[in-house]
Amino acid sequence: MGAGVMKEEVRYGGDEFMVGTSQSGNSIVMDTKGDRKSAPTPMELLLLAAAGCTMVDVVSIMEKKRQEIVEYRIEVIGDRRDEHPRSFTKMHLNHIVKGRNINLRGLEDAIKLSDEKYCSVAATLRPGCEIETSYEVIEVE
Repeated sequence: MGAGVMKEEVRYGGDEFMVGTSQSGNSIVMDTKGDRKSAPTPMELLLLAAAGCTMVDVVSIMEKKRQEIVEYRIEVIGDRRDEHPRSFTKMHLNHIVKGRNINLRGLEDAIKLSDEKYCSVAATLRPGCEIETSYEVIEVE
């Protein structure tokens, strides 16, 4: 396998539980039994992956711009088709950044760079899924 190839594994645990193990050796439980809600579903993990992927890009870019982020979260909403396959047709990622003297233009640029150039998850989801972004800045002393 080449450097760009990833190999992961998912094992069925019974009763609609699955355990995914990454090539780095980390595991995560998934649950598809709707009423139990004991672990994320694969589709929930896809939303989390999109948010996590863009977050790491934005943090890296903002650190290079010497921006002091105190707290950062992303609220992500996914809109799925009613028919099968129930793929995402749209995602909205709202970046909520708390910090000191955050440069709004710098944050906008960081989000745009992640969205359009660096985020591999977003690139994988497109063009079948429209991805929208927004942001809020909360200034702290």
